[in-house]
Amino acid sequence: MIETNETMVTEFVLKGLTDCPGLQVPLFLLFLLIYVITMVGNLGLLFLIWKDPHLHTPMYLFLGSLAFADACSSSSVTPRMLVNILNKGQMISLSECMAQYYFFGSSATTECFLLVVMAYDRYVAICNPLLYPVVMSNRLSTWLISMSYAIGFLHPVVHVGLLFRLTFCRYNILHHFYCEILSLFTISCTDPSVNALVVFIFAAFIQAFTFMTIIVSYTRVLYAILKKKFEKGRSKAFSTCCAHLLSVSLFYGTLFFMYVRPGSGRDKYQDKMYSLFYTIIIPLLNPFIYSLRNKEVLGALRKVIK
Repeated sequence: MIETNETMVTEFVLKGLTDCPGLQVPLFLLFLLIYVITMVGNLGLLFLIWKDPHLHTPMYLFLGSLAFADACSSSSVTPRMLVNILNKGQMISLSECMAQYYFFGSSATTECFLLVVMAYDRYVAICNPLLYPVVMSNRLSTWLISMSYAIGFLHPVVHVGLLFRLTFCRYNILHHFYCEILSLFTISCTDPSVNALVVFIFAAFIQAFTFMTIIVSYTRVLYAILKKKFEKGRSKAFSTCCAHLLSVSLFYGTLFFMYVRPGSGRDKYQDKMYSLFYTIIIPLLNPFIYSLRNKEVLGALRKVIK
């Protein structure tokens, strides 16, 4: 029971990645460089898709939507982390904390469903190429993208709404580099069991459903590729699919370890490393993984440069 004269906490201190003073400047420069490359890669890809009429197809609409989600995901976390690295003890209010979690949660959820849509698009294109123009029409593509973003925007509302039932007192230090929802649970004066259960159920359902759908789609794609007679096209398509699967595995692997694994014996430093992958590293890698092996994107880039 909380005493009536006890001061309620409305601001938090984000401890960041490390407490070592000698690492602050190198970490700042490293993550500033990563953020710049991430934004150039994702927004540059968006610009190329918008600029080149040859890229106005369903596959590139999905790729552009993923690039936008990655840019939003990185921007919801990295700028605040950079400020906190330079200014230790930087306070963040409860409302700012909720807003940061909401924007990151919405972009991450959107990315999960966009990856499903992209996997289905590749399945239709490779396994049923003659039906592709009919099945993946521009109308259906727009609807799939809209639904991915709608689910992404609605999903975090549930968790942010439940955060209002929690109270915070005595302790206001978050051992993380952004307002991660599980870290908020650990310092709550109210029992967060209901919140934690809802997070687990939603995370398990969304991640399991989307991940299994992606794996099934790419399994069918790889099977179709291995049946191809031409060795040159087969090896290139196979390596491209493997690169896509690597990106998906890193993204979902770290999400599973954070939100679906049992909560006992959690390691805060290990959690930070998992979080780094899905908040910062994956948005950095995705535009290069999905576009560097793509002749149409490279051709559009050469036109812009010339």
